Amino acid sequence: MKRLPGFALCMSLAALAAYCVAGSHFNPIPANGVFSAAVASAQDQAPPPDQGPDPAAVNQAPDTTGQGASGQSYTTEAPPPADQNPDDANYAEQPTATATEAPPPLPDYAQPPAPGDGYVWTPGYWAWGPYGYYWVPGVWVEPPYVGGLWTPGYWGFYGGRYLFYPGHWGFHIGWYGGINYGFGYVGFGYEGGYWNSGHFFYNRVYNNINERAVRNVYSYRANVRVNNNFRENNVRANNNVRMNNNVRPSYRGGPAGVQSNPRPSEGAAYREPTAPRMNTQVQHEQNYGAVRGQYATENHGKPAMTSESRPLRADSNVKPQQRSGGGEHHR
Repeated sequence: MKRLPGFALCMSLAALAAYCVAGSHFNPIPANGVFSAAVASAQDQAPPPDQGPDPAAVNQAPDTTGQGASGQSYTTEAPPPADQNPDDANYAEQPTATATEAPPPLPDYAQPPAPGDGYVWTPGYWAWGPYGYYWVPGVWVEPPYVGGLWTPGYWGFYGGRYLFYPGHWGFHIGWYGGINYGFGYVGFGYEGGYWNSGHFFYNRVYNNINERAVRNVYSYRANVRVNNNFRENNVRANNNVRMNNNVRPSYRGGPAGVQSNPRPSEGAAYREPTAPRMNTQVQHEQNYGAVRGQYATENHGKPAMTSESRPLRADSNVKPQQRSGGGEHHR
């Protein structure tokens, strides 16, 4: 056997080391599967490269109004109720809960690994129960149909009260109040992944990915301008985005809520066929309403359980339907 020259051997070792470093950068999940704030922070230390078009842009509905610019309202035909903000009434499901006090800020929490191909992350949120606000843990959900995307629910302030508008399924991401839920839900659209040819592709920048269970994976870090009432508007979105003073508002409007307006693509998405929450999702919310440790009054806004590791199965009976006048698809 011929011995490699010293120079060639050094070059080979250098190439091997570079390969290992690159591999560790593009698969940052440690062996225990926890996508921690430290990992997310390490990813954000390097400036994002010139990556070209955002693949998750397909999650936004085409703008058919001719306006084009973001931040401009999309006018729907249904007149809004007098007791609701026109934006919330015209772009979201009908409210299912009302409260006179503001929901707590969103807590920071870790996302469990994606259980397999085709599951979509639905972020946690505050719901209203017998003892006030309680936290509904984030959970991976099997969509009711191929191509289904989840538009989260949110709280909106108007007329001295807070109303909860539940989430829904659709082929594009609609209006969710500009709330930055993290994990790809940065306030507008969804950066956590996208559907392509019947398969869901996961962005590892925003998700906890075990590539032994999930095959379709890519990396893209979006530079997103989040509309809110804090001094810093330019936020580099990642899995654990933190606003000023570590406060992440959980509602839209009012003196301390997110200040955001719907965009044309969100209005267009709302006019498309949509589907309500599945029964499994409704039951998921109701189950945690009976757990005292989930209530904000019990633990000063720190829920006992912030995310659920067991995924929710699909309800095949839930199908997208064209809304006629708005509000018929709420649960």
